[in-house]
This record gives sequence, C-alpha cells and structure tokens, in this order.
Amino acid sequence: MLDFLTTNYTWILVLILLINMSQRKIAHSNRKRVALIWIAALTLLYYLIVVITNYFAPPVPQIGVWGGLVFVILLIIIFRKRVWPFTFRCRECRKRLKWEYIIGHDDCLCQDCYDKHHPEEAEARKERERQKEEAKRPREEVINEGYANASSVDEIDWDIWEPNHRCVITYVQNGDKLLFIEKKRGLGEGYFNAPGGHIEEAETAVEAAVRETKEETGADIKNIEFRGTLYFQFSDGIRELGYVYFADYDGGELKECDEARPFWISRSEIPYDNMWADDRLWLPLALEGKKIEAMFIFHDREMISHRVNVIEEDTGKEDEE
Repeated sequence: MLDFLTTNYTWILVLILLINMSQRKIAHSNRKRVALIWIAALTLLYYLIVVITNYFAPPVPQIGVWGGLVFVILLIIIFRKRVWPFTFRCRECRKRLKWEYIIGHDDCLCQDCYDKHHPEEAEARKERERQKEEAKRPREEVINEGYANASSVDEIDWDIWEPNHRCVITYVQNGDKLLFIEKKRGLGEGYFNAPGGHIEEAETAVEAAVRETKEETGADIKNIEFRGTLYFQFSDGIRELGYVYFADYDGGELKECDEARPFWISRSEIPYDNMWADDRLWLPLALEGKKIEAMFIFHDREMISHRVNVIEEDTGKEDEE
C-alpha cells in the first residue's frame, strides 16, 4: 500500500483536480465540489499518516497503513454528509445517472425529474437549446420557415425563397378540349385541376409531366411546352414550386385511379368555381399562349395575397397583372 501511494499519489490528486474542474462547468454543483475537496484532504491525510508512521516505526509499516485507513474511514462516517453526496442513480426514479449527474447536480436527480421540479428552468433551457440549434441552421432556411407568417407576397424575398416541394401541372389539349381531373385525395381534394404531381429525384420536370399525366389519366402526351412558374407559400409551412406545361393529346384510354378522375372539358366551360383561387388569375393568360410567373400566399384553401407577371419573351421584361 505504501509503495502504491508513493508511486500514484500525485496522479490521484491530478484526477481529483480534473474532476473538480469539470464540476465548475455543471450548474448547481457547489456541494459536490466541496465534497471533492474533502476527499482530496482525507486522501492527503491518509498519505501523511502512512508516510509518518513508516518513518517513525519502520519495522511495522502496516500499522500506519491499516490504522490510518481506519481513522480516515471513521472521519468519512462522521462527516459523511459532506464527504459523499454522490449517487449513481436518480434519488427519485432510480434511473442510472450519466457521469455529469454523478459528479455534478447536487440534487442527484436525472434531467427528467429535475425538469418536473423546476418547470421554469426547464422551459428556459429548452429555449436556449432551440436558439443554439437555430443558430446552426443556414440563415436562408430560417428565413424561409418564417415566411409562413407572411400576409403579402411583398413580404417575401422570392430570390432566396426555397420550396420544400417541386411539382408539375400539365394542361393537355385535344382540339377545343382540355384534360382535367377531379382530385380524390391529398392537397386540393375535391377540386378540379390539370394532371400533375411531385417531381421525383433524378427526374426532370418534363419527365414528371409525362409520368404524372399517364398515371393520373392514362393519357399519352406530345409537343410539351413550358408556360410558366408558380410559387405557393402556405401558412402551414408548405412551400411549393410548380412548373406549368401545355401539351397535345397523343392517345391513350382515360382511366380513373385512386388519386384522380379524368375528364375532358371545353375551354369555354372551365370550372373555375371548383378550382384553386389562383387558377382564374393566371390560367386564362397561359391559355392565350403567354408565359407567366406568379406568386401566391394561401391559408388552407383561401388565397391571401398574389402577384401575377406576364413574361415578355421579346424584351425580357415582365408585365404585372
């Protein structure tokens, strides 16, 4: 024991010091920090007893080793509340504690039990954690999520606005007829619209237009022409970017599916009353062959704000409608 203490005493004190430094970073740990100082002092006392005893009674060094140990244990028992406030399990739920809760947190509670007793501190801690996580996120991402509260398209910087959904809308022409669907489920359920849907990974918008039209209606298309871009900001956080295409019917039997019921309708009979409110603003322009760029804000199915621009290809300018 004497050899062990002589060889390792310095390292024991260094270890105690490192633990004590770690405690400084943990809130509400003053009692356990003081206890660690007691432990260091008792360790020093035991070392001195062993060394002094060995110096004055070298023939029987074991007297100091065991006598000093008994003396230190008695001191620990007498001052146990100060020397050993440490526990390995939560004193309330008995869940095994993590290292930082063993050496710190004087109440010897796990985080969940502590939060129950200190709801105000728990709320403040969660808010700090939320702010830290938010600070790590790209500024543009935070800004885009904030656009859910916008009440006007003018409040949104559309240059940094980023969609979380990209989709296509394809108007299929067959003479004077247009191919429509009745949406049977999902966003816009019950509304009439053109075939369309989300663009999948590794898929172009044109490929998505062909695929979605076939899946939802059974129709094949050709002569696909781009007509415009639609930006949708919903108050629930959905940010949808839509690419509008016009195409010619190229055969295929119309078939109803789980998502849509297809039907042909004359251009003069387009059922705007049972369509999204934005359609009546930009679709007539697109039917005239104009290219458009439009921004919309929706709360559920109610259109809050809009801006529709006609793109003049010859001059590169935009006319606002």
